[in-house]
Amino acid sequence: MRRRELLALTPAVFSSAVFVQSCGSSPEPKVEKKPAVPVTGLHALYAMYGKGRLWAPDIKLVRLSSIDIAQVKRESGKAPAWQAIFASESLGQKRAYTYSVFDASTTLREGTFPDSPAAWSNDNRAILMAAIRTDTDKAWETALKHGDQYAKKNPDMPISYLLEMGRQNSEPLWRVIWGESVTSSALSILIDASTGEYLETLH
Repeated sequence: MRRRELLALTPAVFSSAVFVQSCGSSPEPKVEKKPAVPVTGLHALYAMYGKGRLWAPDIKLVRLSSIDIAQVKRESGKAPAWQAIFASESLGQKRAYTYSVFDASTTLREGTFPDSPAAWSNDNRAILMAAIRTDTDKAWETALKHGDQYAKKNPDMPISYLLEMGRQNSEPLWRVIWGESVTSSALSILIDASTGEYLETLH
């Protein structure tokens, strides 16, 4: 076969090979997304803190609170979503951030997202991150030792978590709440967020 004839056949042969290869290849298997799982308070807090420092390097924590999502299975000491409020003394502003493992709504999306900054006047109740050394899973274990009877009587009660500076002292406190909020709760237990020690039971 002459060289000219061979070159003329090459595109056709190449096209046929590609066609056979594409017909013979199987489609890529679909990867099923794993169910969303809740996380501890400090896991979410440090994710939001990293984003918050891009806004203001001197931020301190004002409050951290858990958010329940019906579509995510509950786990003790954890929550599917969290909201942190950080404050910057240099800017005189505070800013809320949310962290979620699930797309629950247009305002609560999977990932870490900030709200718009707002004015803040320093009331000396912001918390240094280094002072928070106890996570919510440990706070829950300690709280359960002091609220086990109530927990047994109310096994389906949602558990909420709130971290803020104590009213009676200058120490950060975890408030483990049986219920969706402080106002609707019949029982909550205070845990020292630095040492992890039990402090008080509130009815």
